[in-house]
Amino acid sequence: MFRPLLSGLLVLGLLPATAMAADNQAPVITATGAFHPVPHATFLPDRNATYKVVFAMTKPSGKPDQVNPALERVARTVNLYAASGVPLDHLKFVAIAYGPATALVLDDAHYRAKFGVANPNLAAIAQLHKAGVTVAVCGQAVVENHFENAWVAKDVQVALSALTTITELQQQGYALMPL
Repeated sequence: MFRPLLSGLLVLGLLPATAMAADNQAPVITATGAFHPVPHATFLPDRNATYKVVFAMTKPSGKPDQVNPALERVARTVNLYAASGVPLDHLKFVAIAYGPATALVLDDAHYRAKFGVANPNLAAIAQLHKAGVTVAVCGQAVVENHFENAWVAKDVQVALSALTTITELQQQGYALMPL
């Protein structure tokens, strides 16, 4: 009796962000970052404002074959702002990986060597890069994890450190979003 209703709800929950975009716009990041529509929501983004955010990605993925949850949140944020009508050039976003999240930026060959699976983060990183989001990694964390700069994916910048990147961007008016 409830099985068709439950099946329908499960299907709705699995719809891609395209089917859920607030303004019926396709999501910018399709590799990850799905969101749910919230009818009559308050505190909507101002379509004319510019948003400066530095995302501190510190958490590892619980499963190496799944997109890192911090990277997923960055993608979701881009999709939410875009679906709310904020132009991509109004999003000044920097996502920096460090600590336990450092490996998410490895190229496929080195990620595969470390975890035995293809890097599931690369499609999202490429799409974020194309959308104008700067994805970076802490150079100190690269060294501390015994990685080499050459192992970092092509769409990722190697920063001096997360510490200096975050404080420098905060000095420039960026809001810190710890993930």
